[in-house]
Amino acid sequence: MQTLSHAAGPQEPALLDQTIGANLDATIAVHGDREALVDRAQGVRWTYAAFGAEVDRLARALVAAGMGRGDRVGIWAPNCAEWTVVQFATAKVGVILVNINPAYRSHELKYVLGQAGIRGLFTAASFKASNYVAMIEEVRDECPDLEHVWVIGQESWSDLVARADDVSEETLWSIGSQLTPDDPINIQYTSGTTGFPKGATLSHRNILNNGYFVGELCRYTEEDRICIPVPFYHCFGMVMGNLAATSHGACMVIPAPGFDPALTLEATAEEKCTSLYGVPTMFIAEWALPNFADYDLSAVRTGIMAGSPCPAELMKKLIAAGIDEMTICYGMTETSPVSTQTRTDDAFDKKVGTVGQVGPHLEVKIVDPVSLETLPRGEAGEFWTKGYSVMLGYWGQDDKTAEAIVDGWMRTGDLAVMDDDGFLQITGRIKDMVIRGGENIYPREIEEFLYTHPDIVDAQVIGVPDDKYGEELAVWIRMRDGAEALTPESIREFATGKLAHYKIPRYVRIVEDFPMTVTGKVRKVEMREITVAEMGL
Repeated sequence: MQTLSHAAGPQEPALLDQTIGANLDATIAVHGDREALVDRAQGVRWTYAAFGAEVDRLARALVAAGMGRGDRVGIWAPNCAEWTVVQFATAKVGVILVNINPAYRSHELKYVLGQAGIRGLFTAASFKASNYVAMIEEVRDECPDLEHVWVIGQESWSDLVARADDVSEETLWSIGSQLTPDDPINIQYTSGTTGFPKGATLSHRNILNNGYFVGELCRYTEEDRICIPVPFYHCFGMVMGNLAATSHGACMVIPAPGFDPALTLEATAEEKCTSLYGVPTMFIAEWALPNFADYDLSAVRTGIMAGSPCPAELMKKLIAAGIDEMTICYGMTETSPVSTQTRTDDAFDKKVGTVGQVGPHLEVKIVDPVSLETLPRGEAGEFWTKGYSVMLGYWGQDDKTAEAIVDGWMRTGDLAVMDDDGFLQITGRIKDMVIRGGENIYPREIEEFLYTHPDIVDAQVIGVPDDKYGEELAVWIRMRDGAEALTPESIREFATGKLAHYKIPRYVRIVEDFPMTVTGKVRKVEMREITVAEMGL
């Protein structure tokens, strides 16, 4: 009898039955003197006791400003110490924090402010080319719910914090004691490729436990120091980074407001970080620095790579640098985010060929996208997941929620295969799969092969329209500095005898960079549009 593609995670340790505020208070009680947060750009260095005082002060100020349980408050800023304070302060008083992508422009901002009914907004004054204050003024008259705008580091922030004295610590404690772990506490907008994004609504239980178990599988203790170059507005930063740290008494290290490979390695070395986070493109950029060998990474033992699959060649470089406990995570915003993770002691082939096994207190299965029947192990189908991590729903969109969640199972839209040991391999998005002349082609397989070319730093494969085969393969390639540009002919020559003929890309485009989201994910939709336009397809 065939074993079905279904697996359940361990039931130990137990789920945390706490709110985020109660969990932070418990950590402060035990680790008050330990360093909690380092913001390199701002020169901020707080112990847990000092961090807790900052959080409580802002929480009391929010109450004084009339913000309470269930109200929505947005944050629109790059990574900074204040972002983390806002994250925990809102959680302490039951205010739902709405994360706003720092790359948004006024049109997208207006949509989120209106869709979530945001009453208060924390914002940076500006970041890179974005003048946030000007964009807020542009749309403010069209957002009737928006009562307050607090600019981080400016008078409006100081004025708000000064109001903390109007609310006692006893009042704050009383408010916190009435909150429950199942209360909604965070809305994160998923970057839809069509139409407007949807607001995944997450509870204390969702994200606190996910951060905790991700940290458990990295074997975190209070001795760990986590370098977090990934954005806080995304689950990778605020859950897998901040909540994994605070639930273990570990230290959050912010290397810079936005990703910078040199500043990330500098922070990792000088702060003696034991854990380093990133999407593959971030690690590739760090390891490609000409002075990479100058950074002392000897303290780093673990970390998390997520967002897209880890190339085998990159994992070899991490292990060569002594980071032999790097873990790979898979998930999505709607599942808080992590559903599967490799363990620190998994074999090399599992770390590069899979996204690990199901996490504690979760279930996963692979189903036929049409019949919805669970498939035998070894067969590709849609990845579904169930358990404490599944979101409460899309904010104000019950119809979209009903499409995404079936009997408690979250439909991910990703294609995956489960092996006999319960390890999962993501073979692509259902929408990314290329069908060429009836052959199903998974871009990941071809990308992995191209990484073995000595002159290729990164490769991204997409499907483009073709009159004869329906779809053809195109590849965007980033070359090693000084290498001779590749051509379709040289790629064909390199691949002949190693890849089936139909898997060899017909179109080759050499680029400096790929179009990316703020979280470092490659935007294949945009690549496809550009390729189609340039090739006249």
